[in-house]
Amino acid sequence: MAGSICVLGLPLLFIPLLGYAIAATRSEEPPRWALTARLLSDGFWTALVITLTALPFGIAFLVLRPMRDGTVGAVGTIFALVLVWGLFVLLVLPHSTASFASSGDPRDLFDFAASARRVRADFATWNVVVAAIVSAWAIGLACAALLCVGVVPGIFYAILVSAHATSALGGKSPGPDSSAR
Repeated sequence: MAGSICVLGLPLLFIPLLGYAIAATRSEEPPRWALTARLLSDGFWTALVITLTALPFGIAFLVLRPMRDGTVGAVGTIFALVLVWGLFVLLVLPHSTASFASSGDPRDLFDFAASARRVRADFATWNVVVAAIVSAWAIGLACAALLCVGVVPGIFYAILVSAHATSALGGKSPGPDSSAR
């Protein structure tokens, strides 16, 4: 229930929602909702990394938009930039999020080179995790749009599934048991 309230107030409650996602990444089952300093701290750092990864693409849109004619050009530019941003985020954030959830050290969220190395080291597990994340968001948004369930449960479902899938990456050093091979 608390997660649904956070999704409803997403702009205002974005940080606690992301903190809860990190807590869900740490645990086997959805954790109890408790507004703690750690939840807020984890949410702040996660919101910061998302903002910083999106910032170059937002700036690119502002630069590229005047070069396009009309609404169709702007929409095409937005979709192209969101696709590239999404691919970049799927490459680096699952591993960095798993590392951050494991260690609690915010520097792990920003170590994109280590994340890319871990993708290369265990591509099969990363591929399964990304498939689960993308599928969860597709199902969550389909529930909102097609089934009229509502955007709140759809987004919360996608966040929980994404957190659980990310936990399969196992933090900093994938051992022989963490591989999907």
